[in-house]
Amino acid sequence: MKEALQQQVNEGTALPLMEAFYTLQGEGYHKGSAAFFIRIGGCDVGCHWCDVKESWDATKHPPTEIQGIVEQACQYSKTIVITGGEPLMWNMEPLTNALKLKEMQIHIETSGAYPITGKWDWFCLSPKKNKLPKAEAYLKADELKVIVYNRNDLLFAEEQAQEVNKNCLLYLQPEWSNREKVMPILVDYVLQNPKWKVSLQTHKYLNIP
Repeated sequence: MKEALQQQVNEGTALPLMEAFYTLQGEGYHKGSAAFFIRIGGCDVGCHWCDVKESWDATKHPPTEIQGIVEQACQYSKTIVITGGEPLMWNMEPLTNALKLKEMQIHIETSGAYPITGKWDWFCLSPKKNKLPKAEAYLKADELKVIVYNRNDLLFAEEQAQEVNKNCLLYLQPEWSNREKVMPILVDYVLQNPKWKVSLQTHKYLNIP
């Protein structure tokens, strides 16, 4: 039975589900919009400031058949956000195909460090220095969201902005634990570089998931 379940995970018909919940999108272009979030376990990018480190070890999250995930998601919203962890560590084709059959709008939040699988209506690329995105992720990105912990991250943000397609929206987001120091820096930077916008983790201010 265990081997059969592992085979399903390998194929993407089951995924290591950490959690699934209905809430408001807190960040980026779609902030304030209702969406059903599907958080997939597993990530090897290892950002020191990650606020969901419990998602890193996929073995801690039970393989869940995608049909159950889809049935739950469709009870809540037409907008589905796949996040992690790093969801592209897994084959996203079966999950997104099943959601598309239900006429869902499907968003992803990803570092872009793995090959793209799945069908996406909105592609939020959040690149990390530890493991840079694949070239195809830069081309696919609808939204570039760079987390800023200190001034050096602004240099990284500009480097990443050079790689994305010309229609990609550009966001700088203060790292939550350092936000009081970073937010004034971002305000000044965006005033001087208006191609960027500031993204805040509004869900944390609203005290929602």
